[in-house]
Amino acid sequence: MALARPIRALIAVSIFLWCFFLYQIFGSSRQIRLPERFGHETDPVLELTGEPEGTLTYSSDQYKPGIPNSARINATILALVRNEELRGMIQSMRDLERTWNHKFNYPWTFFNDVPFTEEFKEKTSAETNAETRYELIPKEHWDMPPWINKDLYEESVKILKENKVQYADKLSYHSMCRWNSGMFYKHPALENMRYYWRVEPDVRFFCDVDYDVFRYMQDNNKTYGFTITLYDAPQSIPTLWPETIKFLAQHPEYLHKNNALPWLSDRTRRPEHNKQANGYSTCHFWSNFEIADMNFWRSKPYEDYFNHLDRAGGFFYERWGDAPVHSIALGLFEDSSKIHWFRDIGYQHVPFFNCPNSPKCRGCVTGKFTDGESWLHREDCRPNWFKYVGMG
Repeated sequence: MALARPIRALIAVSIFLWCFFLYQIFGSSRQIRLPERFGHETDPVLELTGEPEGTLTYSSDQYKPGIPNSARINATILALVRNEELRGMIQSMRDLERTWNHKFNYPWTFFNDVPFTEEFKEKTSAETNAETRYELIPKEHWDMPPWINKDLYEESVKILKENKVQYADKLSYHSMCRWNSGMFYKHPALENMRYYWRVEPDVRFFCDVDYDVFRYMQDNNKTYGFTITLYDAPQSIPTLWPETIKFLAQHPEYLHKNNALPWLSDRTRRPEHNKQANGYSTCHFWSNFEIADMNFWRSKPYEDYFNHLDRAGGFFYERWGDAPVHSIALGLFEDSSKIHWFRDIGYQHVPFFNCPNSPKCRGCVTGKFTDGESWLHREDCRPNWFKYVGMG
């Protein structure tokens, strides 16, 4: 007796689903295709890398520690670090001292919102022949500013957590982002400093660097140096770009004629990011590594921009990071030719790498971007920087 049509359909669907299930388990071993980062062009990270073009200054007796009238310029290695991050800070110091600073002996300046312990001071100072300085952040630079509505902040944190925004409920993280964005360079300890190299705990440096990077910045008229540029989480910054557009409408004179606006507003590679961030590509320099001229942060365009953002409250009501804030400002207000990719500096901050093709590098795989999940390759925004700005 023939089976009823509904039963025949049910049997057919069951067979299809069973076959599909078996195919998923025993079918052809399909490779996960990584998104193309560089289209059909050569990956610049794989190209043989030497020292940058331009004026370079090498190590000499003029860089010995503690000597008067040394060749060092007004610059420091800068670290915002907690006492409990001592082990990670020592790891970072050992790498940077081994690959670079033992040749130049630039001072280390450590910042904390609480006093450093004697153990921290003793163990970090033992890692370098250079001067070490330990500075306390003023409360007015770190605490939530008085114009932030605490009830609104609490409600905002709940929404951010629902949207799975990382660190949303950590007040110290919001304070850190604000401090790194617009406060650190106002500290009295940096009053006479112009350049800094930001270093965080638990980062790695893989390549010997034989020239003075600070003098490179000065002698070649560079404002900012980076190794990695990424896409940000758009849920953390939905009103950052609208506030930026509002600021630009008030100050069109601040927009540099050789800006990087196409990089900031690109919607081709990650259109969903551009949409969720209301017009911002979310591309930013990963600021846990940055070598920069503080005169840019001290300039009127940047100070006005930071103050506008600070009053808007997004450092607390959302999770605006210093990375997108720095990057947007640089991309709009600075000559993009003054932003330099330090392609020769091997660097890792978990889970991302900048690993050059150079005989001076040891301990990382050439061209490797991440040792995490394959989808993390999509987070690389360097191809867009090379496309719109170049590799200067």
